[in-house]
Amino acid sequence: MRTPLSQVRGLGSAREGTEHFWRQRVTALANIPLTIFFVVLLISLQGADHATAVAVLGSPIVTIFMLLAVISVTWHMKLGMQMILEDYVHGEFAKYVWLMANIFFCAFVGIASAFALLKISFGV
Repeated sequence: MRTPLSQVRGLGSAREGTEHFWRQRVTALANIPLTIFFVVLLISLQGADHATAVAVLGSPIVTIFMLLAVISVTWHMKLGMQMILEDYVHGEFAKYVWLMANIFFCAFVGIASAFALLKISFGV
């Protein structure tokens, strides 16, 4: 006779669901002011020439806020897509492949965006 706990042991995310839930909510909350900052920045740069845009993005404060936005948005994207993949991909092998692809894609987007911002900021 097996208890319900012994039947699910090793089949679920023991004590990780709440942590994932809170990480997604915290990044969503952080994304609100960072996205507002990004939209205001885009509106203020509308019609500006390339040199002006580079000068504004090269400012340390703007670069820091943009890096925070990139980190928060890509982490939130990774968490959200992970939840979708875990819920709707049913094959174990396919699930692992898609979860790895999600991690690599989000890491690539985040690193490429951070590299571009730092390159602009340092004027290289």
